[in-house]
Amino acid sequence: MPASVLPASPSTALLPASPPAPTPPAPTPLTSTPSATTVPVTTPPVTTPPVTTPPVTTVPPSAAAASSGPAHASRLDVAADLLALLRDTDTEPRADTQLEALTLAVAADLPVLLWGEPGIGKTAALEQLAATLDLPLTTVIASVHEPSDFSGLPVVGDDPAVQGVPMAPPDWAVRLAGTGRGLLFLDELSTAPPAVQAALLRLVLERRVGALRLPPGVRIVAAANPRSSAADGWELSAPLANRFVHLQWVHDHDVVVRGLGGTWPRASLPRLDPARLPEAVTFARRAVCGLLAARPALVHRLPGNEVRRGGAWPSPRSWEMALRLTAFATAANTSREVLSMLVRGAVGDGPGLELLAGLDRMDLPDPETLLADPAAAGLPERGDLRQAVLDGVVEAVRKRPEKARWDAAWAVLVRALETGAPDLVVVPASTLAALRREDWDVPASIERLAGVVSLGGRADRAAARAAAVAGPGR
Repeated sequence: MPASVLPASPSTALLPASPPAPTPPAPTPLTSTPSATTVPVTTPPVTTPPVTTPPVTTVPPSAAAASSGPAHASRLDVAADLLALLRDTDTEPRADTQLEALTLAVAADLPVLLWGEPGIGKTAALEQLAATLDLPLTTVIASVHEPSDFSGLPVVGDDPAVQGVPMAPPDWAVRLAGTGRGLLFLDELSTAPPAVQAALLRLVLERRVGALRLPPGVRIVAAANPRSSAADGWELSAPLANRFVHLQWVHDHDVVVRGLGGTWPRASLPRLDPARLPEAVTFARRAVCGLLAARPALVHRLPGNEVRRGGAWPSPRSWEMALRLTAFATAANTSREVLSMLVRGAVGDGPGLELLAGLDRMDLPDPETLLADPAAAGLPERGDLRQAVLDGVVEAVRKRPEKARWDAAWAVLVRALETGAPDLVVVPASTLAALRREDWDVPASIERLAGVVSLGGRADRAAARAAAVAGPGR
């Protein structure tokens, strides 16, 4: 069919034929980047073409290192080698009272609180202790945590009315429980606010974090700065303080100098003598129970001011800790200085010193043994202990007065005069002389004590006269 008779499309069939449109001028291309597409502009208004953002090219580390040069990387490698040499230190067995007290308390499974100024080495000591004992160290900064981080976060289950709402523990507690053993280090305890301290009560005493109970292999050690040197510090609450053994951590000049030279003291657990375990328990119980029976006021004594309440003070709980520490120190045969640090850190300085004095008296010879064989009597060198022994001998004669026992007591006093200070014999000799019965002959040995007793009596009378003269003028 000829082209002139082809039917038009439905949309253009009724329109008159239009003359051919003039050819428009060539559009000017708009180019934003070399990779942008050219957009032609045909008729006004001119439409702004879309701007294509050029792709961001990431330079790989290798290219960056290459651009900075190999010398830059090699300098960092040399710096890393120098740091490794500085960290390479050694340890040695060395007498360190603080470290020995800390390891003994950790072995006794008691929470320990180290008090010391900032930068004194508390954290470093804990890290070294954990490494030596092969215990994983978990550090928790108490002051940057919420109370729920220690008491647990409530997790609502399918049916809270039936199942309850368990308290989910934080991740560090879950890791410790999964490991089964470790050293939990609660740092900056004195900067924790009262609400956080309250949440720590169950963790420190019962080892519970929310619904999770930490295994027996986890030990707890905390550190605190005195309030005067702590940032926004708080006094420790009395309930929390009474759950710790408080150790004052100070620096030892010789230890610091030798440590900076590359050798630090080595921490090690005390060697407990298996054969002495029953004896150690009996000894500790006798010491603590004997003191508290004689001094009932020491059983519980809450300090009157806030500062002292944040330290060690006597309570039934802290006396139980002192008993345990005494048993461990006895079984390990530790020094008296270490035992003094531990018991004073549990019940306070005053009660702790009284317990130590009681321990000294428990080692004294039995008065009945001395009366049975005065010639072989072994008397303590320390004056206060010797005085206690002589008083005990005289008291034994007073309870059971017999001529032979009275004579033996004079023989003990003569031996004390020959081997020690004569002034310690004055009071026991005067008391023993007052116990004489009419039918008892005076032993010959008493003549050797007559001068001492007479001199002591004259001194006492002179002192009484001086006091009487000074009295009205006061």
